[in-house]
Amino acid sequence: MTTINLITKINAPKKIVFNLSRNIDIHQNSASQTNEKAIDGVTSGLINYNETVTWRGKHFGFYLTHKSRMTAMDFYDYFVDEMEEGKFKSFKHEHSFVEKDGKTVMIDNLNYETPFGIFGQLFDKMILKKHLTNFIIQRNKVLKELAEKHNQTHP
Repeated sequence: MTTINLITKINAPKKIVFNLSRNIDIHQNSASQTNEKAIDGVTSGLINYNETVTWRGKHFGFYLTHKSRMTAMDFYDYFVDEMEEGKFKSFKHEHSFVEKDGKTVMIDNLNYETPFGIFGQLFDKMILKKHLTNFIIQRNKVLKELAEKHNQTHP
């Protein structure tokens, strides 16, 4: 099992950050480097508890699909998406939001397991963990910019 933990500090209220984080259109925008598109389930707008989305994106030269379900949600503190179908053995992404003085700390906790035994573990150590970390960092950068811009124009 591999774990990625990231903390992003955002100068905006957590309600804004929470909603931007579950917005399918914003995710597609932030994942433009992999040409990620929502192709089934919720394909636009906000995803909610127990809803699914199937993503199709180009990773490592291949188009891959990944179906996730929103398995937990506590407005505006927490939500979890977990893989239902895809290339991972398991994939669980927990998103937490803590607000203090009008600023939000967004916490990503991603746990996943690769298939293919030792070969999957080697691929993970050499390439995959860094790829996923950079993917989430890019997503969070877009979320931060949008949330802070929204906060400035709608105080």
